[in-house]
Amino acid sequence: MDGLACRLLLCLGCALAAPELLNEEVKRTVDLSTHLAKVTAELSLANPAGGSGGASSFLLALDPGLESHLAYLGVQVKGEEEEENTLEVRETKVKGKSGKFFTVKLPSPLAPGAKIRLSIETVFTHVLQPYPTHITQAEKQFVVFEGNHYFYSPYPTKTQTTRVKLASRNVENYTKLGNPTRSEDMIEYGPFKDIPPYSQDILKVHYENNNPFLTITSMIRVIEVSHWGNIAVEETVDLKHTGAVLKGPFSRYDYQRQPDSGISSVKSFKTILPAAAQDVYYRDEIGNISTSHLLILDDSVEMEIRPRFPLFGGWKTHYIVGYNLPSYEYLYNLGDQYALKMRFIDHVFDEQVADSLTVKIILPEGAKNIHVDSPYEINRATDELHYTYLDTFGRPVIVAHKNNLVEQHIQDIVVHYTFNKILMLQEPLLVVGAFYILFFTVIFYVRLDFSITKDPAAEARMKVACITEQVLTLVNKRLGLYRHFDEAVNKYKQSRDISTLNSGKKTLETEHKALTNEVASLQSKLKTEGSDMCDKVSEIQKLDSHVKELVLKSSVEAERLVAGKLKKDTYIENEKLHSSKRQELVTKIDNILDAL
Repeated sequence: MDGLACRLLLCLGCALAAPELLNEEVKRTVDLSTHLAKVTAELSLANPAGGSGGASSFLLALDPGLESHLAYLGVQVKGEEEEENTLEVRETKVKGKSGKFFTVKLPSPLAPGAKIRLSIETVFTHVLQPYPTHITQAEKQFVVFEGNHYFYSPYPTKTQTTRVKLASRNVENYTKLGNPTRSEDMIEYGPFKDIPPYSQDILKVHYENNNPFLTITSMIRVIEVSHWGNIAVEETVDLKHTGAVLKGPFSRYDYQRQPDSGISSVKSFKTILPAAAQDVYYRDEIGNISTSHLLILDDSVEMEIRPRFPLFGGWKTHYIVGYNLPSYEYLYNLGDQYALKMRFIDHVFDEQVADSLTVKIILPEGAKNIHVDSPYEINRATDELHYTYLDTFGRPVIVAHKNNLVEQHIQDIVVHYTFNKILMLQEPLLVVGAFYILFFTVIFYVRLDFSITKDPAAEARMKVACITEQVLTLVNKRLGLYRHFDEAVNKYKQSRDISTLNSGKKTLETEHKALTNEVASLQSKLKTEGSDMCDKVSEIQKLDSHVKELVLKSSVEAERLVAGKLKKDTYIENEKLHSSKRQELVTKIDNILDAL
């Protein structure tokens, strides 16, 4: 606290001990063509010859009537080749004077007798007051501006002109200091000569201004950083039309039929997104708003936002815009050191005003040593924690606030932090571990026996069911042998090679005998268990023996046909008879298998 007081006294001493400077020439422009008041002053600042010494800085003052509305202040050096050099500006205090003062550091000390050309840009918000304050849908919007005819400065001004640019040529009235000249939408005052320091004279203009008086009353911008290649951005915006309040009813019919109906209302506006924006969405509490349009350009993505209803004076709307960005365009790293470079506020609409902005930057879990570099002063709140999928101890969230922002605040902030890359394995390992625990739990659970006492009948049923399943498999295999043997008989009839038939018959006899013995063994087990399935298996064995006899008869008649001992017609009739009997037996076996 003592150090702060010492620095403040030092600034006061520097301000008081600074050489007396002179504004030789001031060209002042007051742009009132939008809902903002943009005041630009181009001045030639001189250090009079014979002064006490060089001036390393100069003092800048704001009009007392406008200082509370200041949104942006910038000072630049105007070079001979129109090269601009932005100067450092810091707020200070002047003893015996109230109001806002700023110390501007010059690029080099201004020697006695030297001059420097400067450009001072200021932007004021909410200084254009609607008058009348309430209008009907058919009326035009008029506003009043009150300012200062003179360049408000702690230094004397040798000569000065003031030019006021309006939104239209329709002017109700304006102050007429020094017999100003007016042409179309421009009013020119001056030149004024030998103006003392801190001179004030009320400048008042009452004119037509139907530009959209859109104001972002509240905005929450959330930036979520992922080291897996994506940055998710979501903006929650509350908008209000701060122009003249609509008086009377709203007629949709007149609004669509007459082009000048509701001329000061807002139908739509364009939001500029980064060129790499993808997966863009625009919604509100009701759901997706389908009246938006997206235009992809070379250097940006242009999004036309059309609210669900036109905005008249006093009306509000609320919406959410979100999109994804590739992290390689905004996230830089060297080893474990990372730097995120993104805009603190982005373009929402032309000539935007944001009364309140909250930015939340969600960093990856495990980020440490966080440091923020901002191009202008912001209010850092206490860092928070954000939990999402597969998080354990939470992701750090940087929270920053700022009020009264305009387009000049669309600048990058840089967030520095350290992150151990080993932590990127945390989420995959958590997924693998979760599945491992799940599978292990299921395996362990199905092997547990929760019965209080053993049930012999249930165990017997389980054994019978297991044996029956084996019987079904063996019987199906045995029926498959007959199909393979039929193929061997068909080949024999075509090739007349007796070895093919003999080989097929030998295979049938060998494998059929083995399968039949296995079925008989299972049949005896069923008999031991006292199951009535034993009788059904016995019946299957008998039916199978008949099927085998018919198969072998078919092969014998095929041999006789090939040897010429049996006529073809007779063979065909016999084959049909054997096939029908065989099909009937197989159907019976299948029915028994279904019953099993």
